Amino acid sequence: MLHPSYTDLMEVVNSDVEVGEQPVVQSRYSIVNATSKRARQIIAGEEPHISGACGMKPLSIAIDELYQSKVKIVSDEDTKENV
Repeated sequence: MLHPSYTDLMEVVNSDVEVGEQPVVQSRYSIVNATSKRARQIIAGEEPHISGACGMKPLSIAIDELYQSKVKIVSDEDTKENV
């Protein structure tokens, strides 16, 4: 993956985090997990949230969705609170 870079994706994902709060994504591993999970959802039949996704590979779609802030990464703590 050349563009966007891991650091660019991390900045986009953490852009909504207020000063003093812990970032949602702290490592490349978190970005890889999030994009692979979203790619598997697309493979399973979920519709992409970006236009022009026809012909793109699921992982490329997932990366573009993250970069364009069409999907959000939710921490495990937030998931447990909403259950």
